[in-house]
Amino acid sequence: MTKTIKKAAEAPLLRIRLVRSPVGYPPVQRATVRGLGLRKIGAEVVRPNCPEIRGMVTSIAHLVNVEESEEA
Repeated sequence: MTKTIKKAAEAPLLRIRLVRSPVGYPPVQRATVRGLGLRKIGAEVVRPNCPEIRGMVTSIAHLVNVEESEEA
């Protein structure tokens, strides 16, 4: 395993749930919601806790709920 793969596998995970609709928000925010893999309100995805994902979540914090998780 390379360092990056090993690092991502050991990192804690984030559970991200879409709680508000991105309709009516700027296209960049809608694209961020889609980029995270969220499609419908109530949808939940698990992503690694890395700076890239944290930045995406920060930009749409008003649309999602985030919890740290140790398991998938």
